[in-house]
Amino acid sequence: MDAPPTERASAMTEQGLDETLEAHRGELTGHCYRMLGSAFEADDAVQETMVRAWRAHGRCEGRSALRSWLYRIATNVCLDMLQGRQRRARPVDMAPAGTASTPLGAPLPESAWVMPIPDQRIAPPDSGDPADAVVSRETVRLAFIAALQHLPPRQRAVLILREVLRWRAAEVADLLDTSVASVNSALQRARATLAAHGAAASPSSPEMDDEHKELLTKYVDTFERYDIAALVTLLRDDAAMTMPPFPLWLRGHDDIAAFMLGPGEKCRDSRLVPVSANGAPAFGHYHPAEDGDGHVPWALQVLDVEDGRITGLHCFLDTQALFPLFGLPPRM
Repeated sequence: MDAPPTERASAMTEQGLDETLEAHRGELTGHCYRMLGSAFEADDAVQETMVRAWRAHGRCEGRSALRSWLYRIATNVCLDMLQGRQRRARPVDMAPAGTASTPLGAPLPESAWVMPIPDQRIAPPDSGDPADAVVSRETVRLAFIAALQHLPPRQRAVLILREVLRWRAAEVADLLDTSVASVNSALQRARATLAAHGAAASPSSPEMDDEHKELLTKYVDTFERYDIAALVTLLRDDAAMTMPPFPLWLRGHDDIAAFMLGPGEKCRDSRLVPVSANGAPAFGHYHPAEDGDGHVPWALQVLDVEDGRITGLHCFLDTQALFPLFGLPPRM
């Protein structure tokens, strides 16, 4: 299945092949991330795709056929990696909301969680169509990636190829070595599953507007001043706060405020460094170092923003892995 196209083939130099393959890395990483739910596993899958492509590169048909061939390899690599795996999830998918007094619980391994990814790692090809950019951004949101995890791997591949990448059913059938009828059936089942989990495959949320930018400015100001009373007014009433790798999550102003003024008190006098993750605003969160020398990593925050309010505050605490991934320094 990984054999390269051969019609109207032309030989490539090693340097030319390297440059051609590298040009596809961003979109392939986005594809593998949607399939796998982890930036680290997506990187592994893309690297394996590049290795397989290099080994079989002898003759390549052209840019369009090469792209399809690379997606075939990448999809097969992801399907292999997903064999026997449990689905990744978010804390909100695992148990009911806790309270500020609920113990954090034992941390779970990285493989349990849908993990964030820097936007610059998954830059799609520039099609010139703003709608494509919107779909690309919205279909890496944490909630959408978590919803994809409910699909069997082949259904997941069908939905991503058809709804995100806009491939024709016949193209997907060819990639997966199946029939068009099978592809259409899988797509219908996948759509029904996503609908049951409140996720749309073709969302159309707007770009971050001035209102949202002002909201983020206020969020940084209130968080760094640790004015929790003001901060929670920026949250929607049913906002959720999660803290992977711990399963505990909170919902609503009262419990989030009580937690931040209780167990989260060590975040007072923190600093936030803006980054971008999963098509959403995000921050590297540094809290005061115990030795008094500056600030040290505490969490990568990813925010869900909707209609001028923050609806989700997701604090990923594995800073040893995530801060280098996002290019954040080890100390401020």
